Amino acid sequence: MNGRRKKLALFLPSFRGGGAERVMVTLVRGFAERGVGVDVLVAQHEGPNAPAPSTGIRIVDLRASRVLKSLPRLVRYLRQESPDVLLSALPHVNVVSVLAGRLAGSRTRVVLTEHNTASLLASNSILFRARILPMFMRPAYPRADAVIAVSDGVADDLATLIGLDRKRIIRIYNPVVTPELLERAAEPLEHPWFGSGKSPVILGAGRLIKQKDFATLVRAFARVRERHESRLMIVGEGGDKEDLRALARSLGVEADVSFPGFVDNPYPYMKNSSMFALSSQWEGLPTVLLEAMACGTPVVSTDCPSGPREILEGGRHGALVPVGDPEALARAIAAQLGKPAVPTAILRAREFSLEAAVHGYREVLDL
Repeated sequence: MNGRRKKLALFLPSFRGGGAERVMVTLVRGFAERGVGVDVLVAQHEGPNAPAPSTGIRIVDLRASRVLKSLPRLVRYLRQESPDVLLSALPHVNVVSVLAGRLAGSRTRVVLTEHNTASLLASNSILFRARILPMFMRPAYPRADAVIAVSDGVADDLATLIGLDRKRIIRIYNPVVTPELLERAAEPLEHPWFGSGKSPVILGAGRLIKQKDFATLVRAFARVRERHESRLMIVGEGGDKEDLRALARSLGVEADVSFPGFVDNPYPYMKNSSMFALSSQWEGLPTVLLEAMACGTPVVSTDCPSGPREILEGGRHGALVPVGDPEALARAIAAQLGKPAVPTAILRAREFSLEAAVHGYREVLDL
């Protein structure tokens, strides 16, 4: 490369969305801090996860209404800028990235990342285009220069779904635990539910959608509330909010259940809660579970595909319960309520650090 500064381009649909967008921006920020030139390309420059200007990361807005419509400008960018690597996340973005790489004819390596259990993501979607997406993934993914999965469970599922040799899929855990997370967790929390002498708070966090199955958490909380004075807070936005409110009302626990919506800094809530509960039907590598562990909060999780069992190492660092079983979830919460976190949980969370992720990606990306 004649000694020139190496360059990484990350392609995302926008800065909206959930864990995948946040962790990828965190990852490339780590590369920028280590002297790699970083561009973040987005179909739409919208959402709260954009990197701060102080990071030195350049944002390239492709100004497209959909990811597929960004293809011509993405091809033009690859031809003009010729980054060393184009890194992408989310299945439909990955397919477009492979196509752009082929059309551009550049020497840019295309590396895909898979953040969710793709088979369940497709089969449970109400959108037709999402349900047929594996048809496009099967020819596209083998043409990438590398495919990275965020957990072994995600890698196994992807290999089966698209018929890709499992040996071609590299598992690198997400960069979740950063010094910034710990600093933000220490910020003061001004909320009437938290403080000395207040009822224990059970926390859930994530998009209010079917995948997260917060209905099971609300039902479990109603059982816990029968015997233990406590409150439930679920942080996040989504289409299921009113249905969840109605469910809490029907169970007679509406006064003790709060849906505060999107919270810019959820970490003080995690740090000050008595318990964090993950109720998902499926995941890839649940960032919020690791964040809660890093904050020193006891955790309970469904044993869903994929990620919780890997993170908790079979239940060593927190309880695992069956998916969709409010009684089992209630028992696990009640058993842990008022007790400290498992001592090994914080140490386990630190294994999912930015430093470890950047090291793993640098080896694959050759940056």
